[in-house]
Amino acid sequence: MIQKYGKLYVVATPIGNLADMSFRAVDTLKKVDLIAAEDTRHVRMLLQHYGISNKLVSFHQHNEDHASDGLLEKLLAGQSIALVSDAGTPLLSDPGMPLVKRVKDAGLDVVPIPGACALIAALSAAGLPVTQFSFEGFSPRTSSARKAFFNEKAMSAVTWVFYESSHRILASLQDMADIFPTDHEIVIAREITKLHETIVKTSLGLALELVEHDENMRKGEFVVIVSAVSADKDKQIITAEQEKILSILLRECSIKTAVAMAVEITGARKKLLYQAALAMGKA
Repeated sequence: MIQKYGKLYVVATPIGNLADMSFRAVDTLKKVDLIAAEDTRHVRMLLQHYGISNKLVSFHQHNEDHASDGLLEKLLAGQSIALVSDAGTPLLSDPGMPLVKRVKDAGLDVVPIPGACALIAALSAAGLPVTQFSFEGFSPRTSSARKAFFNEKAMSAVTWVFYESSHRILASLQDMADIFPTDHEIVIAREITKLHETIVKTSLGLALELVEHDENMRKGEFVVIVSAVSADKDKQIITAEQEKILSILLRECSIKTAVAMAVEITGARKKLLYQAALAMGKA
């Protein structure tokens, strides 16, 4: 007799607006034997809203390695399980990867139940090219690590995205302004689908001013979308003299200061000097 194994359902939940819960997601949560939730108290409120009373078990970043083994055993025994995070699509900067990997490695079915995702929602309304993009998760916690991260992304040829928290958004933009030209185009999206949803497309410099002077722009959950570096077909190089001046300035100044002074001295385009400064630094 062939044993019937259970399935793992990866279920997206609303990121703010409860109306974004899909019919399929509700139906799935009602039918499974068990719901593995990042925060059972938070998810229980969602379940109560939709009249779902299935058993909840805790599954978060601190216990997911150990808990994954137990959940796999239940799947092998024929039980069906839904994996949910606090909000949005599981595994997108949320727990779940160890479990999904174990289940796939065991040859069992993992079924996605799509729905809300802050990343995709923000990209869809950003007004930047999204045919290609890279998602970088949350930015590093320390200033030095963030600057190294921004340095790595400074010459990205595609749109790129990162998540940021309310207590680090200002410091993160300040660190970015030490690496990127202040006229670089970015989008700040906060509180997606919630009452105070805000999506601002502007320059890095103006975005930094906005967050510095508006307390509300330092509240909530943030998606930061950064435009690619566009190549100027007409002017792609700087002169040897401009390069020499920039090189001298870089010995004594930060990239941001050296580029600003070189622009004033030589009159060359800021983006070209900035790209040259990055290339010198990597060399």
